[in-house]
Amino acid sequence: MPYCSQCGNQVGPADAYCGRCGASQPVGTAAGHAGAGKTPFSDISPRTASILCYIPGIGWVAAILVLAAERFRADRVVRFHAFQGLYLFVAWLINQWVIEPFSGPFGRFQLHNVIGLILLIMSIVMIVKAAHEQRYSLPLFGELAERSVAED
Repeated sequence: MPYCSQCGNQVGPADAYCGRCGASQPVGTAAGHAGAGKTPFSDISPRTASILCYIPGIGWVAAILVLAAERFRADRVVRFHAFQGLYLFVAWLINQWVIEPFSGPFGRFQLHNVIGLILLIMSIVMIVKAAHEQRYSLPLFGELAERSVAED
C-alpha cells in the first residue's frame, strides 16, 4: 500500500489526494505503476547522497550517480560534494598508481603511506561535514569542485 508523499499517511493505490493532509499524490502511485520512473537516488536524501560520495574506495560510484541523477541537477551543494569526492578519489588513484611504485624503501617511513593516511583523514572529515550538512571546501579539491559546479 502506498504512502503520502508529504506526511507519510497510508493512501489507497488509486487516491489522487491524501486523506490526512490533502496533498496531491504523484502520478504512478497505483499498484500497477509502483516503482515506475525510479532512479537509484529517488528515495535518498541530499545529505545521504553527499555522505556516500566520500566513502573511500567506492564513493566515486555514488559521486557519478549523483552527477548523472536528474534529481540533484539543481542542487549545487550535493553536486559540490560529488565533484569533491571524485577529486579525492583521483588523489587516491595517483597515490596508488604513481607515488607508491616510485616511493623507495625508507625503512618504516614510506611517502605513499603518509599520503594515504592524509587522504583517509580527509575522507573522514568530509563524511562528518556532509553528515552535518556543511559545505566544507578542502584545499585544492574544493577549488576544483567549485569550478566544476560553476561550469554545470
